[in-house]
Amino acid sequence: MPLELKVISDAADLAAAVADRFLQRVAAAQGRGEEPHVALTGGSVVDAVHQQIAHRAGQYDVDWSRVVFWWGDERFVAPDSPDRNARHARELFLDPVGAVKVHEMASTADASDVTAAAAAYSDTVRAEGGGEFDLVMLGLGPDGHVASLFPGSAHLDIGDRVAVPVIGSPKPPPERVSLTFPALNRTRAVWFLVSGEAKAEAVRRTLADTGDVHETPARGISPAPAVGPGETVWFLDLAAASKL
Repeated sequence: MPLELKVISDAADLAAAVADRFLQRVAAAQGRGEEPHVALTGGSVVDAVHQQIAHRAGQYDVDWSRVVFWWGDERFVAPDSPDRNARHARELFLDPVGAVKVHEMASTADASDVTAAAAAYSDTVRAEGGGEFDLVMLGLGPDGHVASLFPGSAHLDIGDRVAVPVIGSPKPPPERVSLTFPALNRTRAVWFLVSGEAKAEAVRRTLADTGDVHETPARGISPAPAVGPGETVWFLDLAAASKL
C-alpha cells in the first residue's frame, strides 16, 4: 500500500499544506466528473485545516454543492455543544464555502440514545453513500486511538457493521458514534493529520513494522478501495515526527 510521509515545520504550515492538497484533490475529482465523498474528523489541528480550506477556497474551481461530507466519528452531545466536531466544521469551513450535502451524526436532539444514533448513521451511509469515500481525514490520539476506536475496545474486532455506539469512552465526552474499520477503510485515500510532541510515540507505534491493533488502533487503518491501491498520507509537524 503506498504510504507518503509529509513532515512539515509546524502546525500552521501543516494546516496550509493540507488545505491546498485537499482543494486540489476535490477539484481534480470534479474535473473527472465525480462527486467526491469526504469523511471529516475533529481536533485543534483539524480546526486550523478547516480555516485554511475556507480561506483558500476561492483559489480553486470547486463546486461545493457537489461534495458530500461525512464524519468518521462524533460526540453524542447536544447539537450546540462545543464538543461537537460538526459544529466546529460548519462554523470554520462548511458554512463559509456553502456546502449543502452534509451528513452529520445524530446529536442528543436527534436520537433517543447513542445506540440509536449509530444505527441511524449506518442506515444513512448505506442509503446515501457512494460505496466508498474518496478521502477519509483522521487525527491520532496520544494513546493511538483513531476516530473513536480506543485501545482494548471490542469495537476493534467488528467487521460487519458501519457505525458503532461508544459508551464509557476513556476520553470525554463518554458517549460517541464511530465508524468501524471496515467503513473507514472503504476509501481511496486516508490522510492522518497529527501535530505535537504528545502524539510522537503514537505515531512511532502506528508506523512501526510490528505492533498490535488492540494497543494502537490506528494500525487498523488500511485503505481498501474498489479499484487500485489505497493511498495513505501522514501529515506531521516536526514535533509529531520526532520519534520516527
